Amino acid sequence: MRARKFACTHPSYAETVTTRRTGLREQKKQATREALRAAALRLALERGPDNVRVDDIAEAAGVSPRTYNNYFSSREQAIVAAVAGEREARVAAAVADRPDGVGLADAVIEAIVDQYTAPDASGRDALLLITTRPALRDAFVETTTAIEHPLTDAIAERLGDGDPHTARVLAASVAAAVRVALEQWLQTTVSSSTTSGLVVPSGSLPDLLRTTLAPLTPALDAAEQRALRRRHQ
Repeated sequence: MRARKFACTHPSYAETVTTRRTGLREQKKQATREALRAAALRLALERGPDNVRVDDIAEAAGVSPRTYNNYFSSREQAIVAAVAGEREARVAAAVADRPDGVGLADAVIEAIVDQYTAPDASGRDALLLITTRPALRDAFVETTTAIEHPLTDAIAERLGDGDPHTARVLAASVAAAVRVALEQWLQTTVSSSTTSGLVVPSGSLPDLLRTTLAPLTPALDAAEQRALRRRHQ
């Protein structure tokens, strides 16, 4: 009886329980997502993506097809997720973690280049698989849209509470620039494979990313300068 009364009359206790349950649910969701994308990539590499069904991925991950559809809308989306991982969160974290002495433009560009060109656990075979399948290439490029919201928060934090639209516009522009770079990179990669018979991912992705992001540098610099002026007023 006392325990029930305590739980009802002390919001902090209820909040603690709710927070714990929410944390456990999020951990379970993250584990399910990771299991699905790992299974999707493994089966695609073993059988070829055209021979993998959503039901196969769900079974390999130990969940139902209905649960699968709560996480991914297609097999291609799950396969590329194994390569893209939680890149959007890592990009935002990298921007937020840059020292104050590093300008916003440099912070964003370096975070993008680092996260899109760093070696990952999926390895070369997964990247080659994506570059040889049009549907996978399209799904891979579409992953750039996921950058926008977490990057908006990271940019807004650096700029402060000024114009609420600036951070979102800048983040959307960065996502668009990354998309252009990836499209060009994949197009170059596929074109080179038609003559050599091999698909060799181009080593120029860092340069392409820097080139497509360069036009955004003045806008990022201007937003940062406005934020600095506001702080000193």
